[in-house]
Amino acid sequence: MDCEIREWRLEDSGSLAHQLNNPNVLNNLRDGIPYPYTERDAEDFIRSMLSADVDKVFAFAVVAEGEVVGSISVSRCENIHFRTAELGYYIGEEYWGKGYATYAVTKVCRYIFDNTDILRIFAEPFAYNTASCRVLEKSGFQLEGVLKSNAQKNGKVLDMKMYALIRGENK
Repeated sequence: MDCEIREWRLEDSGSLAHQLNNPNVLNNLRDGIPYPYTERDAEDFIRSMLSADVDKVFAFAVVAEGEVVGSISVSRCENIHFRTAELGYYIGEEYWGKGYATYAVTKVCRYIFDNTDILRIFAEPFAYNTASCRVLEKSGFQLEGVLKSNAQKNGKVLDMKMYALIRGENK
């Protein structure tokens, strides 16, 4: 597959801004991302990822077809959950359905388990986001349950699904 994950570069800001300037992408993400999303917003995000604590935030650009097509990150939790981390990702709409998200999720989880002491990676997609749920399932994640009325997005109260991958179960 013509896809890779790699560290962010400032010159990725144009592609990042293009991918996030799409309500269809933003509707599947948590709030807090500006819309419209400018190149300056993208530069600020990339700088924050490049300066993040390397033991707590693992953030990568998803690159395919010679372009940045999305983003993926794993963020370590704190306190008694310090060996657990949350996975987040998105792929630009024009690249949906091509396997790039599944590739990136599988690759990043393997990297985390091979290079850190993290034991559990979890993700919480909106229950309606069947494509993201399918990506997680194809990547070896197990559905642990449905979190009823767990979020409010665009004025609607939504269920979310809890998926997790445990070290040693991603082979």
